[in-house]
Amino acid sequence: MNPLLNRLQPYPFEKLRQLFAGITPNPAYTHVNLGIGEPRHPTPDFIRKALCDGLDGLSRYPATIGQDALRLAIANWLHTRYGIPVPNHDTQVLPTLGSREALFSLAQAVLDPSEHGVVVCPNPFYQIYEGATYLGGAEPYFVNADPARHFVADYSRVPSAVWQRTRLLYLCSPANPTGAVLDMAQWREIFALSDQHGFVIASDECYSEIYFGDHPPLGGLEAAHALGRQEYPRLIMLSSLSKRSNVPGMRSGFVAGDADILKRFLLYRTYHGCAMGEHVQHASVAAWQDEAHVRDNRVQYTRKMHAALPLLQQVSDVQMPDAAFYLWADVLDKTGLSDTDFARQLFAQYNVTVLPGSYLAREAHGVNPGENRVRIALVAQYEECMDAIARVVEFVRRL
Repeated sequence: MNPLLNRLQPYPFEKLRQLFAGITPNPAYTHVNLGIGEPRHPTPDFIRKALCDGLDGLSRYPATIGQDALRLAIANWLHTRYGIPVPNHDTQVLPTLGSREALFSLAQAVLDPSEHGVVVCPNPFYQIYEGATYLGGAEPYFVNADPARHFVADYSRVPSAVWQRTRLLYLCSPANPTGAVLDMAQWREIFALSDQHGFVIASDECYSEIYFGDHPPLGGLEAAHALGRQEYPRLIMLSSLSKRSNVPGMRSGFVAGDADILKRFLLYRTYHGCAMGEHVQHASVAAWQDEAHVRDNRVQYTRKMHAALPLLQQVSDVQMPDAAFYLWADVLDKTGLSDTDFARQLFAQYNVTVLPGSYLAREAHGVNPGENRVRIALVAQYEECMDAIARVVEFVRRL
């Protein structure tokens, strides 16, 4: 077996399972899971129909590059959503099986294990970044989220010696779990660093369509175009339909950006065996071409966010996120409990699951930035979600 597998830590939900081992939650309450970021809004009927209408494709091997229709639908969506020129759907867009597998496999295509390079990651972070780094033969360097910057990591603090060894930078905007969004000044700084040191930027934007105001989050391709970076040098954006369209089970996403990187990535994926089924492609075309269901999805999340936030602010230190469907709450000050104790006792007494923040981060620069925080995913339907939030409030008040 690959000895690098020994460097992988258990996934956060395996740690959570171990944390809850031996607990029989209070039977007076039905279970509500606010720990996993899995959309619970219904999948739109038209996507279901399109998926079934494409079942004739089951008799054929799908091409790794995907259908022209899908790549063109994605390219047109990028143009409409971000105001950029329509990307070349033959060279600058590639379908993937969601964003998760692409975030992992991109590192395997970009990194040269013989270089023993560095991959810079935000902290807290999506654990795929770390696993992809280790199995690509590199070392992660974590940049802590800064509460003073609304949880945006301060990349100016990374030593020059680290940037010189950096081969890949993972970004997540809107961020999981903090909801932080990079602004134009921050993108300009990151592009300048990439130009100076030559590293690739992987911009994870799977939460881009869940926001709470009139202005959608700035995307990486959008920022690059505004700054005159027309061919998106060393930039790959990743997105998916999972959160946008409530279809995590379809495993449908894409990568877009630097054509030279995507050409090599396509070669890797041809061997990797990750072609998207034609029925999923057919449904994906329908999803990317419709915005009405996305607007309805945002309305539902906005309603929950505005209802839940003031209640949780009574019993925790928590701010309105820039975007995404998570609340990143500091529970120590008002409860005296660590993040793990809070999650364990809440589950036992009120049958509500939240995710300890320390499971989503690593100790770096003397601190674990997730410690004593919990991630609360407002993914359940409104009534179920608000019932769970009421239980959290009652739990804290009875401590």
